[in-house]
Amino acid sequence: MNIATGGHKLASMAKVIVLLPIIASHLAIFTLFSAFTTTIVAGADSDFGTTKTQNLYRLKKEKLTHFRFYWHDIYSGPNPTVVPIVNSTIKNSVSGFGFISMMDDPLTLEPQQSSKLVGRAQGLYGAASQEEVGLLMVMNFVFLEGKYNGSTITILGRNKALEKVREMPVISGTGLFRFARGYVEASTHSYNQTSGDAVVEYNAYVLHY
Repeated sequence: MNIATGGHKLASMAKVIVLLPIIASHLAIFTLFSAFTTTIVAGADSDFGTTKTQNLYRLKKEKLTHFRFYWHDIYSGPNPTVVPIVNSTIKNSVSGFGFISMMDDPLTLEPQQSSKLVGRAQGLYGAASQEEVGLLMVMNFVFLEGKYNGSTITILGRNKALEKVREMPVISGTGLFRFARGYVEASTHSYNQTSGDAVVEYNAYVLHY
């Protein structure tokens, strides 16, 4: 019985050894087919999305561009560049919590409003803090000068307006700034407490293709 059992085991092992190369080749073919199928599916159109390669959109090495300009927020005069659209309903609020203003502010090379116009800041800001002057800024910098003409970058962030330097993120862009990201630093150049007019220096650091 022991000899017979041993013989059966040896025969079974021999069959397995013979079949191993065949099993391995089948597994390799299955793996290649699965990878090929996955590639086709990943690149195929779905109901709402298609995987694209970066080369299709000529996305090459990223570069960093620095912009410096002055933002003119003007409430006074016959042609204001910013207007309140919602007033705070809280009496004696130290922060103006709840107010919202809409802007179309000029961006110039120098602090003087008569300086060269290079773009416009279009969007809105509102008081989003109850205890301090903290603004929610939602705006597009629309460039009007040189090769950047027509391109935009979008800023969305918190502006603690009384601090010397405030940092806000660049979240996107259009034109030359598609897929852009980065940040801006804002520092107040001048502020008129009576009229509310302000001139703010902006330094923008933008990563883009």
